[in-house]
Amino acid sequence: MKIVLLSGGSGKRLWPLSNEVRSKQFLKVVRDGDGRVESMLQRVHRQMQAAGLGDGVTVATGAAQVESIKGQLGEAVSIVVEPERRNTFPAIVLSAAYLYFEKNCPMEETVVVLPVDPYVGEEYFQMLHKLDAAVQAGAADLVLMGVAPTYPSEKYGYIIPQAGVDGAQFLPVLEFREKPDIQTAEELIQKGGLWNCGVFAFKLSYLMGIIKKTIPCACYADVLRQYGEFEKTSFDYAVVEKAESVAVLPYHGEWKDLGTWNTLTEVMEKKPIGDVVMSKDCKNTHVINELEIPIVVMGAENMVVAASPDGILLADKVQSSYIKKYVENRDLRPMFEERSWGEYTVLNLSLDAEGNRTVTKKKRVQAGKSIGETKHKYHLEVWTVLSGRAVISIKGRKHDAFPGDTFTIERGILHSLQAEEDTILLEVQIEEKKIAEKSGG
Repeated sequence: MKIVLLSGGSGKRLWPLSNEVRSKQFLKVVRDGDGRVESMLQRVHRQMQAAGLGDGVTVATGAAQVESIKGQLGEAVSIVVEPERRNTFPAIVLSAAYLYFEKNCPMEETVVVLPVDPYVGEEYFQMLHKLDAAVQAGAADLVLMGVAPTYPSEKYGYIIPQAGVDGAQFLPVLEFREKPDIQTAEELIQKGGLWNCGVFAFKLSYLMGIIKKTIPCACYADVLRQYGEFEKTSFDYAVVEKAESVAVLPYHGEWKDLGTWNTLTEVMEKKPIGDVVMSKDCKNTHVINELEIPIVVMGAENMVVAASPDGILLADKVQSSYIKKYVENRDLRPMFEERSWGEYTVLNLSLDAEGNRTVTKKKRVQAGKSIGETKHKYHLEVWTVLSGRAVISIKGRKHDAFPGDTFTIERGILHSLQAEEDTILLEVQIEEKKIAEKSGG
């Protein structure tokens, strides 16, 4: 069995901590059994390893999230990178092609696709073994997992199994219903309806058949090159709802979609995170501060306060569910990003009267990690070591770097950094408008 984790998200509903690069699955706000902070991505990966599924995992994502994934799961993680964002159907198709052409998986191999960020119990991952068994036994071409609803919800799609199938572990699917109103949701639950949690299982041959009907391909590069030929739509709409042979496995364990501040704070054990002071009369209020300045909250009730380099949110918990419409049309450049070597925060962006641009960043490079060799076409950089110890290579020449040392890296010059200890840099990028225009930038 091979597992494909779908990692996407625009980062709008958990703004300002999340953005298009650091979506909700990367936020380190939940805790493991030992009380250590971890992200939802790390939590799911840890749970899969505990269930004996860690070796067969591939993460499908866009180019913007690759560095964050490697930073949290390590360099060895298997990643499929979409050439462009085109919804879940093309992403799953590309993953199937990767498993077949690049990983040499046999056509009879079971592939299970699931979101990268469900908040679930350990039994959820044991259910994946049952999905594998059902696919291999020929229960259906597609076998889904459906969550037993705990209340009538308008947020989820519903899977309606056939009635009158007593004692069966896997139920034939009668129909699918998209997000209904509350009254319809109640009626669907009475009919045995299950929440569609986005978990699909099938033999690799099933998806490869769809690929070969869509495009001619003899290798993975062929599929990448023709990625835009696949319909930009969801896997549910393009495949699941049109399939003739579909079964569902009901799941009755813990499952939460932590897609909003209101739901995320339900599983956050610590109400203040970061440099926060809260008065004792605060009620049902969570404060997350990623800034290096203090936040004081007094007398707040049912509130979420979140501060990051991207912005500051103060909201009623219920109202926080509607944040997307307030930020989706803003040009919000990510001000914080995780990388495979560490992380950086944008401290300042400035543009002078002549159009020259300056970007100031604070970079944290973990001990033993490196910023690989690169060069910049349009801007020069000035690196100042604030703390730690590193070896900086400029134009092939190595320099031991200590706190207070400053290095100027001209345009077009190859440079790299190897951190001997945890190292903090102040990086100033200077781009002259006339240089960029002359170079076509």
